[in-house]
Amino acid sequence: MSSSTAITNIATLVTNDPSLGDNSPLGLVQDAAVVIDGDRVVWAGESRKAPATDNRVDAGGRAVLPGFVDSHSHLVFAGDRTQEFNARMSGRAYSAGGIRTTVAATRAATDAELEANLTRYLDEALRQGTTTFETKSGYGLTTEDESRALRIAAAHTAEVTYLGAHIVSPDFADDPAAYVALVTGEMLDACAPYARWIDVFCEKGAFDGDQARAVLTAGRAKGLHPRIHANQLSYGPGVQLAVELDAASADHCTHLTDADVDALAGSRTVATLLPGAEFSTRAEWPDARRLLDAGATVALSTDCNPGSSFTSSVPFCIALAVREMGMTPDEAVWSATAGGARALRRVDIGRLTPGARADLLLLNAPSHVHLAYRPGVPLVTGVWRRGVRVV
Repeated sequence: MSSSTAITNIATLVTNDPSLGDNSPLGLVQDAAVVIDGDRVVWAGESRKAPATDNRVDAGGRAVLPGFVDSHSHLVFAGDRTQEFNARMSGRAYSAGGIRTTVAATRAATDAELEANLTRYLDEALRQGTTTFETKSGYGLTTEDESRALRIAAAHTAEVTYLGAHIVSPDFADDPAAYVALVTGEMLDACAPYARWIDVFCEKGAFDGDQARAVLTAGRAKGLHPRIHANQLSYGPGVQLAVELDAASADHCTHLTDADVDALAGSRTVATLLPGAEFSTRAEWPDARRLLDAGATVALSTDCNPGSSFTSSVPFCIALAVREMGMTPDEAVWSATAGGARALRRVDIGRLTPGARADLLLLNAPSHVHLAYRPGVPLVTGVWRRGVRVV
C-alpha cells in the first residue's frame, strides 16, 4: 500500500504547467508544496493549500524541479579518448573519424565491462538530477555488437535507440552501400526487439541524405521511430529529412538555413541542442535564440559520449546554453526537462503536475536560476525517481 508524502517549504517550484503557477512556461509557484503518492505526483501548489499526507519532507526554502530528461546520450562503450581530446585542445580539428577508436575498444569489451561502464555513468547522471535518459548503440557496428549494446541498454531504460548508422563500419570502408544494406537488413532485424528509436548520423564523413532516408524508413517499417543526428558539422539535408519523416528530434542543429529553422518551427520535431559537444570540440555554438524566436521546440541534452562530449551533467549544459547559445535560464531549464520529454514524445515526465511521474530534484538554492548563475557547483541535493528518494 502506497503512502503519500508532501514536500513542503519549497521556495520555488518548477511545474512546467502554466496553469498551476505564474502562467509562464515554467509554471512557477512560490512558497510551494508538491505531494507524491506511490510513483505519481498527485498535487502541486501553494504550501498553505497542501492536503494532509502520511509523511512530510521540509525542503528548507530550496527549489524543486522536475528531474532532468537527457534525451541524447551514447553510454554503451568501452575505452577512452583522452589523447584525442588533448590533441584537439592543442589545435587539431574534430571530425567523425575518432568514433573508430571507440568501436575497436567496445568490440573487445565483455558484456559485463560494458554494463559496468553504463551503470557508472547513469549513477553519475542521477546524482546530478537526471531521472530519464535515452541512450544509443553505435560503437559496435556489427550485428552482434549492436544488438548486445541495445540489450544491455534496455535493461536500464525504455528509451533505447538503434544507431547502427553511426559511421560506416571500418569493415565496409570500401563498400558503404553494403554496410547500409546490413544496417537496414540483418542488423535491424537483430536490434529492433531491444529498441524504441532508430537514428542515423547524417553528415559528411558519415551518411548522406539518401542513405539516411533508407536507414530511417527501414527502421520505421520495423516499428522504430526516427531521430537523427543533423547539421552538426556542416549544412546538410538532415533537418529537412527529420521533419519530412516526423522524427521526434533533430539533434545538434548547429548549421541551419532559414528554411531549416522554419521547417522545425512548423513541425513536431524537436531541435535537441547539445552544447557539451561544442564545448569539447571548440565548434560553433548552435543558435538557440534563433530557433526559439521562430517558434521551434528546443531540448537540451548532454550527448554524453567518450569522444565529443564526455559530460553527464545536464546542469553544465544548462549553464553553457545560457552563456553561449542565447537562452534565458527559464528557457534552458524548460528545455532540459519538458523539452527533453517532448524529444522522447513523453507526457508523463518533465513536469510536476497531477498524474505525472514523481521524478523530481531538490536544489541547494532558492531558485532554478542558480543552475546557470552558479556553474560547476554541485547544487542537486536530493533526487526522487518514481516517488522514491534515490539521492
